[in-house]
Amino acid sequence: MSSNRLTRLSVAVGLTIATSSALASPQQFMSARSFGMAGTGVATAHPADAAMTNPAMMAADHHDWSDDFGLMLPSVNARAADEAETVDQIDDIQDVIEEFDRLVTEFENTSNRENAENLAASAADLRDRLVAFDEDTMRVNAGLGLGLAVPGQSLSVGVFTNANLTATVRGELSDRDRSLLDNIVTAAGSGSPSNVQAIIDGAAVDDQGDIRFDSRGRILASAVGEVGIAFARAFELQSGDRFQLGISPKYVELRTFQYTETVSGFEDDEFDGDQYETDKSGFNVDLGAAYAFGDEHQWNAGVAVKNLIPMELDSAASRPELGEQVRTLELNPMVTAGIAHKSEHHVVTAELDLTKKEAFGFEDDTQWLALGAEFDAWRYAQLRVGVRHNLASNDNNDGIEEDTQFTAGLGLNILGARLDLGALYSDADVGAAIEIGSAF
Repeated sequence: MSSNRLTRLSVAVGLTIATSSALASPQQFMSARSFGMAGTGVATAHPADAAMTNPAMMAADHHDWSDDFGLMLPSVNARAADEAETVDQIDDIQDVIEEFDRLVTEFENTSNRENAENLAASAADLRDRLVAFDEDTMRVNAGLGLGLAVPGQSLSVGVFTNANLTATVRGELSDRDRSLLDNIVTAAGSGSPSNVQAIIDGAAVDDQGDIRFDSRGRILASAVGEVGIAFARAFELQSGDRFQLGISPKYVELRTFQYTETVSGFEDDEFDGDQYETDKSGFNVDLGAAYAFGDEHQWNAGVAVKNLIPMELDSAASRPELGEQVRTLELNPMVTAGIAHKSEHHVVTAELDLTKKEAFGFEDDTQWLALGAEFDAWRYAQLRVGVRHNLASNDNNDGIEEDTQFTAGLGLNILGARLDLGALYSDADVGAAIEIGSAF
């Protein structure tokens, strides 16, 4: 598959999801601010993204210059992991298969020893590439979010929609392909063109009459989209501390996409076929609470429950002959707790997922422990850093490792207009985020 084909694939999957009533993603959406602080936000979210992170934080005390109105329009983030350059390998393998087919035809026309040796060299090259391709994996995450919040003394209200697509691409070697290519190399090495011809004559062929290869590439994508409204209210306790409660009723849509094809058979116009996709929708709800305490309310503890109503969706399995199996995308309740310390010029926070998110495609399960910090320069600029570590055990998973990730970010706030940037790096991933908005 060429890079151009991958681009078309990404566009096709994106358009399929975007044309639904909501956009989509299995991972929780992160604003650019949260992205730069290692995904934290349960105890620190600003009003514009609080409805998607912890709705109770819409009613929390923030800076005087940012707690009357919040707008996120839009926030975009993406990260990718492709240690083995999986897509480039597909492109190279397709080129080698074309050369192999040409040499097969040339050998059949002459059946001489020299052409048999050339064919054997090509067979060895193709075999080695397919073996290297086996179980190599690429993962892409992309997110988009929009939010509007109007905090109030008696009731805070927000509206939101967000999207976050996870797609994985994986190579799988066919044992039959390896055996066939091994036999051609061995037969040519023995100096017997007739033995090579016998192997070719006994090989399965495709619709074009070329030798058929069953090694394949598999694409698994999952998406969960939501659009909703959020409400929050603050309560002053007798101790002088402040307690907030929030709720976010929402409409959720799940989507899965499973496409499997032989390495030589990928076709651009098949990527968005209905037979490879499933979808399901329904209503759900998020809950949140926050508690501000300390002499100057400098401490804040928060907890959020995402997707209180469990949902699940089975994938399509339209190519069982290529090993496709039905997979289940599960949207289970996720509980996250955090604590933060703040002042006029800093926020430091720690956050822990109390539940584990199960992997759908060729991914790792995740359960993050995260630390994040933000340093404010007289409200006009903010510097952010963070680190998070995955606590989930993935001994039995076959995805790209998600272990420890480091993040950084920058915020600019000029006359109420905001620009936030974020970056992420790990041994496997690189990512970035950008957000435009307003707060006053």
